[in-house]
Amino acid sequence: MNKSSGLSSHPLPPIIRGKHHQAPSFFTPENLLREARRQKTIPDLAVPDVCILDPDGDILRHLRARGLAEPFEAWACYHSEMFTFSQSGRKLGIIGCAVGSAYAVLLAEQMFAAGCQLLISITSSGQIAAIRPPPYFILIDRALRDEGTSYHYLPANNDYATADPALIAIIEGGLAHIGEPVHRGATWTTDAPYRETTEQIAAARAEGILAVEMEAAALYAFATAREKDVVCFAHVTNQMGQAGDFEKGEFNGATGSLSLVRAVTAAWVGAHDGTEKRARPENPSRDR
Repeated sequence: MNKSSGLSSHPLPPIIRGKHHQAPSFFTPENLLREARRQKTIPDLAVPDVCILDPDGDILRHLRARGLAEPFEAWACYHSEMFTFSQSGRKLGIIGCAVGSAYAVLLAEQMFAAGCQLLISITSSGQIAAIRPPPYFILIDRALRDEGTSYHYLPANNDYATADPALIAIIEGGLAHIGEPVHRGATWTTDAPYRETTEQIAAARAEGILAVEMEAAALYAFATAREKDVVCFAHVTNQMGQAGDFEKGEFNGATGSLSLVRAVTAAWVGAHDGTEKRARPENPSRDR
């Protein structure tokens, strides 16, 4: 111990030591859902099998403004509200304003515990590589782990959290005709958007990173550790305020995002229709 400060002198910071990734959690989402249902007299009903995280809230606001979304009263959560809406004859769940890695994964844990089978996250992001003028989408296949949550799910031996390659292949095949530009590539996930320095941006660009956002690395680490289907998109809407930007498109990007959701859902359902849920391939980033 450091006698002058009372702080540990361990060479590794707490975020990456002593995590015991294979040990079961003492506090589980099932515990929380059980108690919330008991206290609030909420029925034990499954959420829709396809759910959406909408960090900006623009998709949900658009749906609600048009009377297309209604509260899902059986959502047993202390921290959020779930709404449902119908698309192509299928009911989907959506939670708005789920910003940041810790909150996104808290909700993901509870969604899957409550019956979700596929989680789609669509988050606005800042442009790193100028591949085209914003707005456009990126299908994120890996995300740099510059946040805290992923280290509780996966060891620190890989700088990136990666999407399930088989899931990405299924999703990518359904995006060709949505009428929106979609690129595939890597993003940088940060917990500190107002500490994105010129030096960090240059380093990310040199690594081939396309955009910066706040949730994907944590969601992909969760997905790998829990063996769940999660797909993350970055909606590149801005150049970090360096020009007149933060323009997301029609209805603040909701129209394009809903087209994306429709295509992803159709591809995923088509891949699973009439079959058992596919087994995941071995993921080298998972600590076994």
